[in-house]
Amino acid sequence: METLLVIKAVILGILEGLTEFLPVSSTGHLIIAEDLLNFNDARAKVFAIAIQLGAVIAVVSIYRQRITDVITGLGRDPLANRLAINVIAAFLPAMVLGLAFHKQIKTLLFNPITVATMLIVGGFVILWAERREHSARMHTLDEIGPLDALKVGFCQALAMIPGTSRSGATIIGGMFCGLSRETATQFSFFLAMPTMLAATVYDLYKSRADLAFDDLGLIAIGFVSAFLAALATVRFMLGFVSKHAFTPFAWYRIVFGLVVLASWYFGWVNWSEPALA
Repeated sequence: METLLVIKAVILGILEGLTEFLPVSSTGHLIIAEDLLNFNDARAKVFAIAIQLGAVIAVVSIYRQRITDVITGLGRDPLANRLAINVIAAFLPAMVLGLAFHKQIKTLLFNPITVATMLIVGGFVILWAERREHSARMHTLDEIGPLDALKVGFCQALAMIPGTSRSGATIIGGMFCGLSRETATQFSFFLAMPTMLAATVYDLYKSRADLAFDDLGLIAIGFVSAFLAALATVRFMLGFVSKHAFTPFAWYRIVFGLVVLASWYFGWVNWSEPALA
């Protein structure tokens, strides 16, 4: 395996793990990085899909005890039943809309104008959310009801628009729905598990023709890099949200949105091919 390819796999894996769970959108980051690293062919697209599993496993490992409690308590424990129902309710909008409009979204919405616009708009939405008076009704996962979860699910569905950020949509959407900042963040992580797993499996199936046995070593390196980066990011976020607002991420999104526009306008990055949201 070429040393340069290994370095590229590590860089992209770390970038995936870092940006997937921060409210900054992984889309623009990965596209720009792939282009700068000259790793943006069909092989690279399968790689980018597969390493998302590393980020998913990181969340599973952090919440493994709660997940075990929910699975073993289904049908017997009201709190386990409630969390399971809430995650399913929140997952449904993205699943239904994703299956219905996946091709149209990839074809029509993946372009630098959409990505940059959603990055910038999302940044201002975060600023608004943090400056408004936030009256939280739900301070733990156990207080969330199915209707509240469904509302967060529709917020997550907005992240099908490239540049929105799945974590940003669910966290800020959760805050608007009455969840505390900490609870919205935790629920976003729980919701990431079925959503990202389903999206990854679906995209891998669609791209199965480009999946080569010789690339498994490279994918494994990216997978581990994404896992470790996501593990650190999720733990960082859980500590960060208890003491800080999301304002720095908002300004970062706005600046990065301008960078995306500049990369397109001056031709620094190839935005002609669809990629992962």
